[in-house]
Formats: sequence, C-alpha cells, structure tokens
Amino acid sequence: MEIMVFFSLLLLVCSVSTNQTEADNEILDQQISNQQPCPQDIHAVLREMAVSLALQTERITVLQKENQDQTAKLKEMGRQKTEIDQLKLQSKEQAAKLETEIDQLKLHSEEQQAKLETEINQLKQEVQEQEVKLETEINQLKQEVQVKQVAFSASLVNQGREEIGPFTTRIILIFKRVVTNIGNAYNPYTGIFTAPVRGVYHFDWKVFGYGNIRAAAVLFRNGEHIFLAEENPTSGYVSASDGASLLLEVGDQVSVRLWTHSRIFDDQNHHTSFSGHLIFTM
Repeated sequence: MEIMVFFSLLLLVCSVSTNQTEADNEILDQQISNQQPCPQDIHAVLREMAVSLALQTERITVLQKENQDQTAKLKEMGRQKTEIDQLKLQSKEQAAKLETEIDQLKLHSEEQQAKLETEINQLKQEVQEQEVKLETEINQLKQEVQVKQVAFSASLVNQGREEIGPFTTRIILIFKRVVTNIGNAYNPYTGIFTAPVRGVYHFDWKVFGYGNIRAAAVLFRNGEHIFLAEENPTSGYVSASDGASLLLEVGDQVSVRLWTHSRIFDDQNHHTSFSGHLIFTM
C-alpha cells in the first residue's frame, strides 16, 4: 500500500512540473541538459519499484501463508485445548462418579456384611434352639423309656428290731430298707410313691404283728382310703397282707398308713414290706 502511494505522488510531481512557467521550464531545461532525461529515470525508478513491489508482494504472500498456517495451528491448538479441557472435565466427572460408586459399593458391602452377620447370628441362635429342643426331646424320650420301667420294693427297717404303734391317728409308714427302686418313684425318706407317668400300677403290702394287739395297715391313694390289710391276734405272731391295682395320674401319691390302735413289728427278717410296679402306661 505504501509503494502505491509513493508511486502516485511521484506521477503527481512529474505532472506538476510540466505545467510550470516557461522560466521554470528554462531553468528546468538547463538542469535537464546537465542531467539524464527524466523519463529514463522514472522508468528506472518504476522498474525498481516494480521489482520491490513484486518482492514485497511475494513476501506478503509468504507472510499471509505463514499467517494462515499459524492461524490454522492456533485454531488446531485451541481445538485440542478444548478437547483436553473437555477430557479433563469428563475425567473429573468420571472420577467423581467412580468415587460415588465406590462409596455406594462400600456402603452396600457394609450393609451386606451386617445383613450376613445378622443372618449368621440368627442361624446360630436357631441351631442353638434346635440343639436345646433336640436335647429336651432326647431327655423326654429317655425319661419316657425310664418311666416305662417303674418298680420298687422296700421293708420297714434296715437292721435291728422296731415296733411302731399303737397310735390314735393313722401315720404313714416309712419303709427304709429299699431293695429295688427302678425309676426312683419311691421316696425312702417319706414312705410315699409318686406316679411318674399316667398308667396302671399294682401294689402289695404286708404287716407283721404279735401279742393281742391288732396288726393293720391301709393303702392310700392321695387322701383316698383304698384297701385295709388287718389281722387280730390273740397270742403269738401274725401277719396281714393285701394288694391293689390302681390307675394313677402323673403326680398321684400312694402310701401305706398304720391303722389306728394297731401295732406292727419288723426285724432283720424283714417281715413288714411295701412293693409296687407299673403294669402299663395309658
């Protein structure tokens, strides 16, 4: 652009110079006579300017090309930077999402672990309850087997000699010498048999006496008078015995009581005794 302006000014100067006054022309002619003709100088200048203009144009073209290349590179770098920023943003979002998922997985894992521990504890408790229940059932079965085998037999004294009575009230006789007590239903400290299972039981009792005092004993179920074994001697030794089969409920009590105004006797021969056994369950 500067070259074109310069070239225009030069032409204007030359045009003005031709319109000057004759005096000026004479002076100019005299000057021209001492110098080379003006058209030649103008052409030379124009050629130089054309060459310079061509060089400048080529340089401008090269610079424009370089500018376009730089612009394209800058655009590409801007695009790449935008992509990088987007990738960074996506990476941050992915990292945040991944961290959230990890936290959720941790929370879910903790919940699953707590749930699993609860289920394990419940299973342990159920197993313990089942073990207790099974043990109870086994004990019940053992007890049922045992109570199906009930039998006892006992005499009044362990050793020596003993007389009991006469009394004005009925007292429970305690048969201390236990020969058999399968099922442990007979208590040798109270003289009472307690039914461990519902069923039919058979009992026998025998009392021994002497002199002229009645020998008698009665079988009781709970507070009920069942049978009386009695003998009235006039002298010497006598015995009385009886037996009974009874339907007993669990917990029913059976005992032998001394009859009022009676006397019984026992020694190392074990004359006075009390026996019973389970016939069958019901």
